[in-house]
Amino acid sequence: MSRIEKRFEALRAAGRKALVPYITAGDPAPEHTVPLMQALVAAGADLLELGVPFSDPMADGPVIQQACERALRHHTSLDDVLDMVRKFREQDDETPIVLMGYLNPIEVMGYREFARRAAEAGVDGALTVDMPPEEADDLVAELRAEGIDPIFLLAPTTTPERMDAIAEHGSGFLYYVSFKGVTGANRLDVAAVAEKLAEIRRHTDLPLGVGFGIRDPESAAAVAGVADAVVVGSALVKLIAEHEQEPETMIRVVSDTLRVMREAMDAA
Repeated sequence: MSRIEKRFEALRAAGRKALVPYITAGDPAPEHTVPLMQALVAAGADLLELGVPFSDPMADGPVIQQACERALRHHTSLDDVLDMVRKFREQDDETPIVLMGYLNPIEVMGYREFARRAAEAGVDGALTVDMPPEEADDLVAELRAEGIDPIFLLAPTTTPERMDAIAEHGSGFLYYVSFKGVTGANRLDVAAVAEKLAEIRRHTDLPLGVGFGIRDPESAAAVAGVADAVVVGSALVKLIAEHEQEPETMIRVVSDTLRVMREAMDAA
């Protein structure tokens, strides 16, 4: 049983929903990533989603695009991201970590080498935004051989047939994008999300996480009422950008923001 599966099982037993913060590795500078990860866990994160910087993050809006640019100014590579995970694991061997990014850096490293090194570092899941399930067999096989969960996206436009294909290839959890568009937009319709999640649940028993458009305690609590996991990214990354010159303040503000979301989710 993977760390991700164990964590969702424990949350179900406790009657709680997962809170999954996203940050971009290397943003605003590589030395801040592991302290941010540790602070997010202390603030109530159940899983961590760590973005691998990429020069053309097509699914992301301006906030995360700029985070990738800041990280790439420091030449943050996939190798560096794996080193960050390894360093985090020196203090925390329980919190699941999902790498989220794009296919190109993985192809450059090679599927087998990536899976091997990611597992050795302590990665639990990999979400490759631009890898459709129809083309994912080779990567999925390498990930599963190393005990890493391949995680896939679903969207409001996903058909029932495609839901079956995604559910067959994925494990750990499935990530539902709450609206058509890029990260950071403000178009969250919780009723529409609930309706789509009910349809997806007819095709899979995997936990369902929801991301895009979650920016405050109210939206986090509302989504927690219909999903198994709440993914928050741009709202945190924006705070990182606002305080990038003040690392201690940055970590405190980001942690406080996540903690309030956790409290709202638990209260709901």
